[in-house]
Amino acid sequence: MKKYDVLIIGGGPAGSACARRLRQGGARCLILDQHPFPRQKPCAGWITPEVITDLDFTPAEYPHGLTTFSSLRISLGCFPLILPGRQHAIRRYEFDHWLLERSGARFEVHRVKEITATKDGYILDGKYFGDYLVGAGGTHSPLYRTLFKADHPRQEGARIVAMEEEFPYPWEDGRCRLWFFENGLPGYAWYVPKADGYLNVGVGGTVEKLAAKGENIKTHWQYLIEKLEKLNLVQGHVYQPFSHVYYLNRNLPEVRRGNAFLVGDAAGLATLDMGEGIGPAIKSGTLAAEAILNKGDYRLDSIPKYSFLPSFLTAP
Repeated sequence: MKKYDVLIIGGGPAGSACARRLRQGGARCLILDQHPFPRQKPCAGWITPEVITDLDFTPAEYPHGLTTFSSLRISLGCFPLILPGRQHAIRRYEFDHWLLERSGARFEVHRVKEITATKDGYILDGKYFGDYLVGAGGTHSPLYRTLFKADHPRQEGARIVAMEEEFPYPWEDGRCRLWFFENGLPGYAWYVPKADGYLNVGVGGTVEKLAAKGENIKTHWQYLIEKLEKLNLVQGHVYQPFSHVYYLNRNLPEVRRGNAFLVGDAAGLATLDMGEGIGPAIKSGTLAAEAILNKGDYRLDSIPKYSFLPSFLTAP
């Protein structure tokens, strides 16, 4: 059996951030993920300046494409607004692979099926042992399902469904656009141009509110692609969207049990206003590593629940 100080299930931003800090502190850790990297990941890929600060790099040091926006163009129903401030967009295909390699942690492709808690640590599938266990496997985290779900089921009102696609496209409008509440959508739609000729478009909304209206996300996806064509933002593309679900930050009552930690989407940390998950994932992964290294408490109160405050919105 392979033995480590810490086993991390999931090689995305939360798992990589956790592993990097653990290695800086001298811990032996192993990251397990069911997919080899680089891998496709549906995500608008929006990151804040805080993400860059937390990861301790500058945009110039990032080796892949990075789109920088000086503002976001937002529509609240019929009201156009501009949200000033420096924001960025990356491709998760590149970003996650870079973070994983940057962590310097050992990585193996393995889908975790069975988690056994012992008095000394945790055994995964009878093959891996760790004194500590970090669940960074996203919404469908096997650690959450095994140790937390029975006592702490997720709140249905916090569940978001998104439908999106990222594809090569010779975009001409380089502005990031967000449309809130159009066509009665309980959420928002987006248009995010990216470096190297890529574009990400999508819609996301609250599952509970969509169901109450007798709707599903596909209706709003169709509305979006028709809007993109009318605005001449995308023409002639044959869409192949991908759907996925995640949870907003509603304070999961327990994110640590013994020496097992939930981080990132496994803990349901996406911001309440924008559904931003990358920043909270990185912060939570780092906090879990600090708790392990220092044998201290693990709390997620310091992770912001909102990406922006309404006071920052100004009319164009």
